[in-house]
Amino acid sequence: MKKFFLIILFFACVDQKSEIQLLEKHEFQVLMNQDVQLIDVRTFEEYSKGFIEEAQNIDYNSTDFANKISKLNKNKPVLLYCAMGGRSSKASKVFKSQGFKKIYDLKGGFLSW
Repeated sequence: MKKFFLIILFFACVDQKSEIQLLEKHEFQVLMNQDVQLIDVRTFEEYSKGFIEEAQNIDYNSTDFANKISKLNKNKPVLLYCAMGGRSSKASKVFKSQGFKKIYDLKGGFLSW
């Protein structure tokens, strides 16, 4: 009983704060089947050459990146990716600073897709 209680307490505490998790492709795909916000942080030129279906393009390097993401639902999980993982890693920190609760980053980016 104690072990069960501790596990519930652990997950309750983790759920309260903002988390950034780096996920492998198969873990990322599982989450895509849920109600999430899928964000491609590459440039429009990169995005136009291929993207993950249903991904919204918000260029990390654009001057209004923070403004655009502020309009998203902070309580809904966010799945991020870029080309190889560098920009999405930086973008995830911006999401966290704006109060997003669950942030998932695709390890290896679109190239791993």
